[in-house]
Parts: sequence; C-alpha cells; structure tokens
Amino acid sequence: MGLLVLLGLFALCVVVGVPVAFALGISALAAFWFEGLPLMIGFQRIISGINVFALMAIPFFIFAGELMFHGGIAQRLVRFASAAVGAVRGGLGIVNVLSSMLFGGISGSAIADISALGSIMIPVMKEKGYDTDYAVNVTVTSSLAGIIIPPSHNMIIYAIAAGGGISISKLFLAGVVPGVLMCLCLALAAYVVAVRRGYKGEPFPGWRALAFSFLDAIPGLMTAVIIVGGVLSGVFTVTESGAFGAIYAFVVTLLFYRNLTWMKFRTAVSSAVKTTAMVMILIACAGAFAYMLTFYRVPNLTVEFLTGLTENRILILLMINLALLLLGMIMDMAALILICTPIFLPVATSLGIDPMQFGMILLVNLGLGLCTPPVGTCLFAGCAVGRLPMEKAVRTIWPFYLAILVALMLITFVPAISMTLPGLI
Repeated sequence: MGLLVLLGLFALCVVVGVPVAFALGISALAAFWFEGLPLMIGFQRIISGINVFALMAIPFFIFAGELMFHGGIAQRLVRFASAAVGAVRGGLGIVNVLSSMLFGGISGSAIADISALGSIMIPVMKEKGYDTDYAVNVTVTSSLAGIIIPPSHNMIIYAIAAGGGISISKLFLAGVVPGVLMCLCLALAAYVVAVRRGYKGEPFPGWRALAFSFLDAIPGLMTAVIIVGGVLSGVFTVTESGAFGAIYAFVVTLLFYRNLTWMKFRTAVSSAVKTTAMVMILIACAGAFAYMLTFYRVPNLTVEFLTGLTENRILILLMINLALLLLGMIMDMAALILICTPIFLPVATSLGIDPMQFGMILLVNLGLGLCTPPVGTCLFAGCAVGRLPMEKAVRTIWPFYLAILVALMLITFVPAISMTLPGLI
C-alpha cells in the first residue's frame, strides 16, 4: 500500500501538471508520512541528495554551454563541417550531424544543440531546396550527441544516481565511441534519405577554405579538450575542469571571436541559473524518492520479476530497453535517470553488465525519448525552430529512429563499444 501511495501520487501529480521535481518530493514525503517515518528524515534525504561535491560541476558545464551557444562558436563549427563533408550527396544533412557531434561534445546539451545549430542549419537547408521535415528530423535526432559525447551533465547525474561509485572520467570515456557510432548511423540515414529524395551536394570550397575554417573552429573545439582532457589527464577534477572550461569559453567568445555582447552574456547567465536551479531541485527531491524506492525494495523486486519471467539474458536486456524507451516517451530525461538507475542498474549488474555500459544504454534510450511524442522536448524544440507541425515531422522521422535503435542494440550487446576506452586508463 505504501508503494501504491508513492507511485500513485507521483503519477497523479504528473498527470495534473505538477512539475516533475515537486511531484517527486510530494510523493516521497507522503510515503514517509504514510509509513509513520519522521518527516525530518525525508527533508534530510532531500538535502543530502544535492550535498555532493561532484554536482558542483553541473552549473559550470551548463554555463559553458550557454556561453558557447551565444558566443558564435556554433557558426564556426557549421562552417568547418560544411567545408569538410558538404560536397557529399545531400551533404547538408551530414553537415548537420557532424556539427551536432562537434557542438554536442562542447555544450553537453541536446536543447542547446537544437537552439544553436537548428537556427543556423534549418533555414540554410530550406533555402538550398531540402524539405523542412528532413531538416528538422536530422537536427532533432543528431542533437542527442550532446547527451552521449562528453562532457555531459547527464553523465554526472547518472554517476550520482548510481551511488557515486562510478568514475566520472571513465564514464566520459565510455561515451565517446557510442556517441560517434550513433552519429555515424544517423549520417548514413541522412545520406540514404537524401539520395531517395534527390538532394544534391554542395560545391567543395577547396582545401584552403577547409584549412581556414578548421583553424577558425579550433579555439571553440579546445573547450572540450580542456574540460575532458583536464579530467582524463588528472590535472583537474571534474568540477575544476568545468570551471576552467567556463572561464575559457568566456575568454574565447569575448576576446577572440568577439561575439559575446553584454546582452548575450546576461541571457547566458540567466539561462544557466534557471537550468541549474531546475536540475538541482530535481536531484534533491529524487534523493528522497529513491530512498523510498529502496525502502520498498523496488530494485530487488524488479530483479526478481524480470528473472522470474525469463532467465534469457538477451530477453531481459530487450525488456529493459523497451521499458526505458516507453518511459522516455512520457517523462523528462533527468528525472528518469534519477528514478530508473536505482531500479534497473541492479538488474543489469546481475546480468554481468558493467555500470558504465549500462549508463550508455540508459542515456541512449532516454535520449531517444526526447525525440518522440508525446513529451519529446527535442522534437518540440526542433519543430518550433523549423516552424513545422509535429505530426508532419513524425511521419518521416522513422529512418532516423531506426538508425538510433541500431546504435542502441550494438551498444547493448557489444560491451567493447563502451568499455574499450575506459579500460585503457
């Protein structure tokens, strides 16, 4: 009955429109009250949820991403990607994917990717004769690179939700190959659709233009090198690398590119503060919610339920993927990371799946949920930027869904994709 109170009240709050963070806190405190536990313990769990030093890196990553979004780095990455692969058949679609891979590796945010690159690429693609639905679909699905390719604040959230025993630097490394693999699958899908629709490539600008565009993009690309390289080399902690990355992004956009005006800086600060506050409240309330899930033995019951259905490892992994995909369609990603990790991670580890590999499986699944209705944040954002009704985008987006699913199956059943790079350190 207590578990019914916890989950039922949470579902009711979400349905009636209560923000997910507050829905988690309300349902957790209601379960504390129902069980006769002191509410003070509930509030202590909420505070302890964000009393983690590693979480200090999140506002720095978010702020660095906002500075790069407003400081002109995206335009230079698009220019370099267009010079490199724009001559391929339907090249602007592949340019879109490559730009997302580069910008996602800097900003760590799918929404920032869509806002920055979508506002550049979608109008250009429409002007060059590409259909609006194609431009929107490529932009929306390729934005998931910001979630998988480091640095990603979602990886930090996962590491905290997993109990804090996962090395964030190794988790960053684990995301490199899966992120690149997913982008390659999306680029192939973009090429196939472009050939079927008869899109043409762009003229090759020449090696000189390619070299100049690369040199112009290097200062922006160095942001990712500082953040990720600083962590992997041991020079910085994750928090310190985020701080230095934010300082570097500020200096580059203000003094080198000279695109960061006072108004843009104020907007970047305001957006970073709002996003950070939202994430921290969500993590805090999820701490109390996860405590009650453990109190009701939900992780153990989930393991017993799935292994009771079948002992086939492949079927259990497919069921976990299906559950995560369905949940990703109806809830926000950060909340699901905090809720699903303590439930499904014990199941995965019981099957011999490394927590870092499961993190990649979780992020890709929930990232795909951001691109699917009815609660697809990235899909809504992409359709808004492209001024395209969502139902028109969904009708033709299936080749890109299929590409992500292919990458997801490879990540799920080929551990080396996620574990090779972390195994080198």
